[in-house]
Amino acid sequence: MAQRRFFVGGNWKMNGNKESLEELMSTLNTASLHEDTEVVCAAPSIYLDFARSGLDSRISVAAQNCYKVAKGAFTGEISPAMIKDCGADWVILGHSERRHVFGENDELIGQKVAHALESDLGVIACIGEKLEEREAGTTEEVIFAQTQVIAENVMDWEKVVLAYEPVWAIGTGKTATPEQAQEVHERLRAWFRANISEEVSDSLRIIYGGSVTAANCSELASQTDVDGFLVGGASLKPEFIDIINARA
Repeated sequence: MAQRRFFVGGNWKMNGNKESLEELMSTLNTASLHEDTEVVCAAPSIYLDFARSGLDSRISVAAQNCYKVAKGAFTGEISPAMIKDCGADWVILGHSERRHVFGENDELIGQKVAHALESDLGVIACIGEKLEEREAGTTEEVIFAQTQVIAENVMDWEKVVLAYEPVWAIGTGKTATPEQAQEVHERLRAWFRANISEEVSDSLRIIYGGSVTAANCSELASQTDVDGFLVGGASLKPEFIDIINARA
């Protein structure tokens, strides 16, 4: 079975200024980080250059979104080519805030995934159900449909990390229990085995996002099919280091 390298992404969202981010980066740069963990910080696009020049080379930088073409008359958008030009290696796509606050649909997210991968950018692809969907018992249906559209746009899975983020747990202080997270991750892995391949199912990193903190990260990290985290609010605090070291 493939050894999946633990992956921890920090999504800064629309937070920070040069002063506060400089302080955060300095804390991360001097911290003892578990060597077997891949660490990526997703900075606001206006700070991509700043983050890449300020962070130690062992920490990668991601954009929080991008568009589906390389350049053109798309005011306010950024492309994978620009992201790479700033020295960043990853992009988050399909985050629930993009889906539900900004109205991005599956088709657009799929097109973005395809173009980012063609541009040799790593993709952190996000999926997850809303509270009413979980309560209606349609969690699987929703996340399998989201995953299907992503999968249709991926040729090479090596540059993809799948982030399961139950929308009801993002920034709400509600976290899926380790058992709930493991159950969904296990079902996602089974979906990949049935629909893509055994190899991809074994090697794909499926990470969890939704109110991950220093207090709950170790138990979540101990679950068989949880290969890391996408961290929101806590990634702006020193406790992010504890989350990075959840498996240490």
